Amino acid sequence: MKKIGLTLLTAFVGGAMALGVYKVIENKYSDNMSFEDKQKVYFTSNPSAPVSSTGDLDFTQAAAVATPAVVYIRTTYSSKASGGGQDQLEQMFGDMFGQRSRPQGPQMASGSGVIISPDGYIVTNNHVVEKADKITVATNDHRTFSAKVIGTDPSTDLALIKVSATNLPIVKLGNSDDAKVGEWVLAVGNPFNLTSTVTAGIISAKGRNIGIIGSEDNSDENPFGRTRQQTAPKLNKAIESFIQTDAAINPGNSGGALVNTRGELIGINAAIASHTGSYEGYGFAIPVNLAKKVLNDIKKFGTVKRGFVGVTFTELNPDVAQKLDVTTTNGLYVNDLVPGGGAEQAGLKKGDIIVKVEGQQVYESSDLQERVGRLQPGDKINVTVLRDGKDKDFAVTLKGDAAPATNRTAATSKSAEELFNKLGASFHALTPAEKAKLHVNGGVLVTQVREGGLFDAAEIPEGVVITSINKIAIGSIDDIDRAIVKPIQGNIIIAGIYPDGSHFSSAFPAQ
Repeated sequence: MKKIGLTLLTAFVGGAMALGVYKVIENKYSDNMSFEDKQKVYFTSNPSAPVSSTGDLDFTQAAAVATPAVVYIRTTYSSKASGGGQDQLEQMFGDMFGQRSRPQGPQMASGSGVIISPDGYIVTNNHVVEKADKITVATNDHRTFSAKVIGTDPSTDLALIKVSATNLPIVKLGNSDDAKVGEWVLAVGNPFNLTSTVTAGIISAKGRNIGIIGSEDNSDENPFGRTRQQTAPKLNKAIESFIQTDAAINPGNSGGALVNTRGELIGINAAIASHTGSYEGYGFAIPVNLAKKVLNDIKKFGTVKRGFVGVTFTELNPDVAQKLDVTTTNGLYVNDLVPGGGAEQAGLKKGDIIVKVEGQQVYESSDLQERVGRLQPGDKINVTVLRDGKDKDFAVTLKGDAAPATNRTAATSKSAEELFNKLGASFHALTPAEKAKLHVNGGVLVTQVREGGLFDAAEIPEGVVITSINKIAIGSIDDIDRAIVKPIQGNIIIAGIYPDGSHFSSAFPAQ
């Protein structure tokens, strides 16, 4: 035993001496070493440094898992909803200058969606289904269904739709936080009406804020174009933290799946950067971790329950930092605080610089917005700010929107889904407490009113309780489906109660 111990001691001492001599030589001659030799030294002395993770590239299993759950979505719009109204001069002179007149009948568009529940719930982009009168879903095995919109979230460009079906194939929800730059991914969708198309690439970047959600500028100066022509109105509360990929994404891919090599859904394809309208190397997907919260809220509440920090800020860079006379070039400079908001109550001040959220470094606005976008009003979030040259930590309780938007701007062969979509609203069943407060036995609460629908045209606002449709009592979403296909003398008659307690009844043509 003594000999063994002596041998081990001798080996240890000898190794230490050799390493010490090596370090002395390395330090002495490092300035004269080539870059290649320096790298050899670094990776020899840092065994934990990353190595190639590509392995044996085979995307067949991931494609086989994801493809059956990605659907083809076809939408039909009235001329009014699709922007078919033409300027009179364009109508008069368009053909003279070689411009084709827009068709005057219903317009059609297409996109993709991902089945996330066997009972027919499908996630897609808001811009794929917004203002659609009719939504048809075709599955990978060539079945077709009519779909209805359960709810939309323009702030993230997400929508949840549903078909009446069971035992549908689904994609496993992954964890977009674990996705790494350089990781292989597949984009699955229906570009150019080519169904079930799979393309491969890598994650090029994460947390991209490209200013596309709500943008109406499709000019060459703004190359970030969606995968279809129409865009939504400009929004002040857009949440962008895209996964950027070089997997080919083209028109028709919108709403499709971005999956990792295990076939797990990590993003919903939403936009491309292109001067031509087709793939030029840059695609963008909404992280699935953000989508999970949005979709669960829509299913449960009919709308998204979103919390707010209660600050306005400017994203720092060297130029902005110089103008504001601050020393750091990373983070979010707090311009103002919402009175009574979470940030003010937690102790944040104007001039603070938000440098970390939940311990993670903040470099741009998306680092804060995506993290907050996953939370509910009442949740706490840990924020680190730079103040007077020192980091200070605050626990901010998120507040609900102080002024929620009402989203208002001013015999049938149709399916229940098509009529449901024509209403242009989302609902959830009243709770016992809400029934007691309103002195009703049943009803559904209007949680969202979408532009261009019947509710929008009749100025029926969010917060209204619908008690009957076509004189049939309403207590659930399923009741709406059953009642809406039974018009009275060709009209859909909707009765309910305004938030102030007054009653109303409105009639709309069913056609």
